[in-house]
Amino acid sequence: MTCNSRDPVQKWIVERAGSIAERAVRHLEALVGISSPSGDVEGANEAAAIAAALLPDHAVVERPPCSSPNHAPDLLARVAGTGTGRILLLGHLDTVVSHEHHRPIEPDPENADRLYGSGTVDMKGGDVLALGVLNALAARPELFAEVALLLVMDEEWRVGPFSHVERFAGFDACLCFEAGELAPGGDDAVVVKRKAAGTIEVVAHGRSAHSGAAPDRGRNALLALAAAAQAIAAQHDPQGPDHLTAVPTVVRSGDAFNVVPAEGTLIADVRADRLDAFARVLDAVPAEVGGATLSARLQREWPGMDARASTAPLLEHASSLLGRPIVAADRGGASDASHFASTIPLTVDGLGPRGGAAHNPGEFVSISSLRTRAEVALALALAVLTPTA
Repeated sequence: MTCNSRDPVQKWIVERAGSIAERAVRHLEALVGISSPSGDVEGANEAAAIAAALLPDHAVVERPPCSSPNHAPDLLARVAGTGTGRILLLGHLDTVVSHEHHRPIEPDPENADRLYGSGTVDMKGGDVLALGVLNALAARPELFAEVALLLVMDEEWRVGPFSHVERFAGFDACLCFEAGELAPGGDDAVVVKRKAAGTIEVVAHGRSAHSGAAPDRGRNALLALAAAAQAIAAQHDPQGPDHLTAVPTVVRSGDAFNVVPAEGTLIADVRADRLDAFARVLDAVPAEVGGATLSARLQREWPGMDARASTAPLLEHASSLLGRPIVAADRGGASDASHFASTIPLTVDGLGPRGGAAHNPGEFVSISSLRTRAEVALALALAVLTPTA
């Protein structure tokens, strides 16, 4: 974009974003080169070491315990300044891709703007931008009292409580670097509203029997789970008052082709505006089907976030600093930003680069968006640290 040289703030944003983008592909190649699926301690530690090497020299580095057991410690870096504001930059280093399916960075031979690779957009691309923003702000210590960067190791499959919320209570803003997007009109968008998310686990207990000689002596856990899956899917109501989605995703039952399965498990993904909406999905699961018993529980729950009202002045201020609109958006996917939104009202997500096919073999990041999204993130950080009267 063209920058008015008479506007030093806009000039600084554009120049610093350009510097971040120049290094971003190289830094992203290093991070994506490490396979770091959730729960893999060695991969997480290797990714954390690369991220730590990209921190400002005077950053204070900690490795606080991860929220999930048997995971590598999370990475927390703090930079102190001489100002007053405090900002948390948030990301995660784990991916959903197993080692055997990991894909390092590689260009698209038909589209020069695309880089393929596991975690390029979800969310090592965002981590690279967060590191760049931290380095840019570290050179302006008069702007802030503290900038912290938290990169966790379990975002993609955490079933227990998130352990870091209280640590950052009282911070002025949380900026999370999940994948970015464009608004329908083509303006840069950031996420200020997310659905609550949950994982429902249904366990079936039946009785085994020979499926040829005595099939009716068994109690078929697989058929019970099939009925439970239909009951859950019947609650799917994305246009309803809670915008509830209820999608069975995994079922496991049976060990042999000629035995009535006696045990099994069903997993379903649920999303809604309110956590309370999941209760009716649990209530819809029958207690018994064909003599097999079923028990359902909410195994994993993430709060929703709605920071539209609190962040509206911030987005307006950031847009004026950047010289182009930054617009509010909502998204159905879960994010750690939702955990912080209850204690940090200025919580903004979706600051990472744009891309696509997250959680899939064809995952990619847009190279050109690294610069524009760095501009958006820097403008928001400055808007937090230099509030209007």
